[in-house]
Amino acid sequence: MTLAPTFQLLVALAAVAALLLLAVAGAALARGPYGRPVVYGGALAVTLLAAVSALTAIPGPTGGLVLPLGIPWIGANLRLDALSAVFLFVVNLGGAAASLYGLGYGRHDHAPERVLPFFPAFLAGMSLVPLAADAYTFLLAWEFMSLASWALVVSHDKEAGNVQAGLVYILMASFGTLALMLAFGLLAGSGGGFTFEAMRAAPPTGWAGAVVLALAMLGAGSKAGLVPLHVWLPLAHPAAPSHVSALMSGVMTKVAVYGFIRIVFDLAGPPDWWWGIPVIVAGAIAGVVGVLQALLQSDTKRVLAFSTIENIGLIFVGLGLALAFKASGFGGAAALAFTAALFHVFNHAAMKSLLFFGAGAVLTATGSRVMDRLGGLIHRMPVTSVAMLIGAAAISALPPLNGFASEWLVFQAILLSPELPAWGLKLSVPAAGALLALAAALAAACFVRLYGIVFLGRARSEQAANAHEVDAFSRAAMLALAGICVLAGLFPGLVIDALQPAVTALVGVRMPAQSEVAWLSIVPVAESRSSYNGLLVFLFIASSALLTAFIIHRLATGAVRRAPPWDCGFPNADPVTQYSAGSFAQPIRRVFARTLFAARERVEMPPPGSLAPARIEITARDPAWAFLFLPLAGLVERIATRANRLQYLTIRQYLALVFGALVLLLLVLALWT
Repeated sequence: MTLAPTFQLLVALAAVAALLLLAVAGAALARGPYGRPVVYGGALAVTLLAAVSALTAIPGPTGGLVLPLGIPWIGANLRLDALSAVFLFVVNLGGAAASLYGLGYGRHDHAPERVLPFFPAFLAGMSLVPLAADAYTFLLAWEFMSLASWALVVSHDKEAGNVQAGLVYILMASFGTLALMLAFGLLAGSGGGFTFEAMRAAPPTGWAGAVVLALAMLGAGSKAGLVPLHVWLPLAHPAAPSHVSALMSGVMTKVAVYGFIRIVFDLAGPPDWWWGIPVIVAGAIAGVVGVLQALLQSDTKRVLAFSTIENIGLIFVGLGLALAFKASGFGGAAALAFTAALFHVFNHAAMKSLLFFGAGAVLTATGSRVMDRLGGLIHRMPVTSVAMLIGAAAISALPPLNGFASEWLVFQAILLSPELPAWGLKLSVPAAGALLALAAALAAACFVRLYGIVFLGRARSEQAANAHEVDAFSRAAMLALAGICVLAGLFPGLVIDALQPAVTALVGVRMPAQSEVAWLSIVPVAESRSSYNGLLVFLFIASSALLTAFIIHRLATGAVRRAPPWDCGFPNADPVTQYSAGSFAQPIRRVFARTLFAARERVEMPPPGSLAPARIEITARDPAWAFLFLPLAGLVERIATRANRLQYLTIRQYLALVFGALVLLLLVLALWT
């Protein structure tokens, strides 16, 4: 064990301890004038230091440590390897941005005592999950992360729907933890090897490996937002404060991705060829369902929450491709797919955090999240509008920004699928590619709709007309993330090379070194196949735009003619007659949502001469909620009602139940061994 990785692990643990101390300080100082600067300022300093340390640990050797805590004779096993360092960097980078944003946004929080203690605790829990090297420590950190985030979701409990959102979230979190607990139980086996090192030494075989894969998809997928386990996201994200929503959507879902990778790629042993199919199919379905649901929403934060489901689907498609290629012996293609997934983990953390910060800025300035009550904010919030434009373009996968680079890598991996020998993969991967292409097109429409309705046109309400730019801390956080989106898009090769130690550790092969490619291009497999240069694309776009503007200004007339715009026959048109979010989504809703979401429109037109207003009512339902969770909730309620009589048993009956349960467990253990 060398000193350097041990030191970096100690730095990460010190950051976790410092965040826990800040949580205590937040509880003590929340109501005073120093609570916000101490908690958010301290969290900013700690997470920045931890992010730098994690970045330097990615190419370094692995460091481990055992603390005398947790299960007796096992302790708390902690480990910092390349994969842990990648996700630890993502967690702390997102935490630093949210802390900087919170320094300004936190001024408007009417209940700081319900937010300040749990914000650093949430960061501590997310930081501890990638460091865990045994099942007990992992699950403890996972549950701590879930409970801290639940407290933040219900922090504004007086607002309608927030308590229900917290209930759904904690139930889904508990379900996910149960699934992961069962997965670790199978990995530990009858020998009870709870450390990850022991699990690697004796991976499951046969049906046990398939069950571990299923449980990992359920446990991590419920936290990440895979369909149909996604129902908590559109409820919890709008309920939480905006900087917490950014952490939950941009960072916590990536911790769930880490949990899936750690179990399936590291602990479960060599994959079978078919393992990639359910992961790819689930990711593709999540991509399309997520973006279609986003197009139906009128609440800005619900739009962003459903967009997270789409991006999580893209990441899981990349991971499924990596499993399929790795099992089939195509190391280079597996490295490409795994790199694309990790690259999008980083990109989505930056893009989605930026967009939630922008939504929070709009909420602060106008007091509304409803798109049809906004409009014209580009003139009143110029910095926010520029940052949001960059974020919207990036998450729409427009070059030369970072979202395009990672999605392009995923599609390059999909194009290699004909080389796979299994027909199940030959058929499922192109179908998933077609669904992802559809999702990418719909994502562009979704964010054209979001940005156009919120920032362009005329103000649709008095609040939007009187809006003003937000504080300097919030603007700085948004511009910093916007800069990351631009730089990672212009120089994607630097990010790809930085991820290769983690790729090599999990896949066994790395992508070609991108730093050796001329002109800062990236070459996924071979230059004869395809290449991409973000910097040249940016220069071409910039030069073309400047040349066009120059020609227009030189050749066009200098006279200015002003006239009223076409008002469709309505004189003195009110701003509310502008194209709305609902009208923008109507064609897509009629094409796709009638079948998928049972979307219906009911129009009431008054007869001629009547002074009654015309009405349109639009309804839609989430099939996962309607056909899975509501029946399941009813079943649980019926079981709980019948089980209620257990609390009236006698002591002898209780002892008999305990004895029967003990005999059953011993019988299961005997059959297992």
